[in-house]
Amino acid sequence: MERIVLVTGGAGFIGSHLCEALLNQGAQVVSLDNFSDHYDPAMKSRNIAGLVNRAGFYLYKGDIRDAQLLNKIMQNHMITDLVHLAALAGVRKSISDPLEYVDVDIKGTVNLLEFAVKYKVSRFIFASSSSVYGAAPPPFSERTTSADRPISPYAAAKRAGELFCRTYHELYKIPVACLRFFTVYGPRQRPDMAIHLFTRLIDEGLEVPVFGTGASSRDFTYISDIIDGITKTLSIPLTYNSFNLGSSQVTTLTELIKIISSELGKKARISYHPIQPGDVPETAADLTHSYRILGYQPRVSLTDGIRSFIDWYQKQKQTE
Repeated sequence: MERIVLVTGGAGFIGSHLCEALLNQGAQVVSLDNFSDHYDPAMKSRNIAGLVNRAGFYLYKGDIRDAQLLNKIMQNHMITDLVHLAALAGVRKSISDPLEYVDVDIKGTVNLLEFAVKYKVSRFIFASSSSVYGAAPPPFSERTTSADRPISPYAAAKRAGELFCRTYHELYKIPVACLRFFTVYGPRQRPDMAIHLFTRLIDEGLEVPVFGTGASSRDFTYISDIIDGITKTLSIPLTYNSFNLGSSQVTTLTELIKIISSELGKKARISYHPIQPGDVPETAADLTHSYRILGYQPRVSLTDGIRSFIDWYQKQKQTE
């Protein structure tokens, strides 16, 4: 049976890389993206510029909450698998406008689950986040770490999405995987994300804002490792499961800035600010379960990943 994958958020950072990988694997890919102005829509158009004329790629501009559009997509393409990446992202924005996150990230997810039930989609893969673990002590394990204390509306919306996925699996036996991404970075990354933002500020000689002392740390995961985890999830039988997709390498903000500064060959000017609400002190992925079930093994070191990102960043500057 031919695989036809609907990728929501397909013109975004992770989505565009996934669409490309799936096409290279011989699948047909239907991308649904609303090209929102939360960051420059032209960046999303550039993300998929190399895909729009490829055989087997179909692009729809629209909203995941639009049931009529989803029906139209299914009439045109017999979707076999659904990878739900579309979401409003960002902890700080979610604190200032929580209702929008509820509407898009929760209502949108439930609408897609309804679609999956209606058309008997063979599997539903939900892009969750390490933020569901809140401020739990690391490393975070899907098996033993509680995800019941998210500390931002964004994290709560992602956890709610997971719970709805569980509910729909229990009610309708939809095969589901919830993928908990750990701070994904790489070419095409959103401009507001730390590595992209810090690279631009250091490159332009502007101050880099650090909230806290710089000792907070993250499990930064290169985009190709995330895509490998998603495609592996598409290749195994599913019931209901959650998987951490991270690097298991923990790096402080101070260390991160040093690496970026070194790769750019420019000194960073740092300004320190109070810790912001919703930020967690550390994230770190326990990958035991993901390795055992998926065979997931991250391969890209932070230094190599940042070098690749900066190479992309500098090429983008030359074309602007």
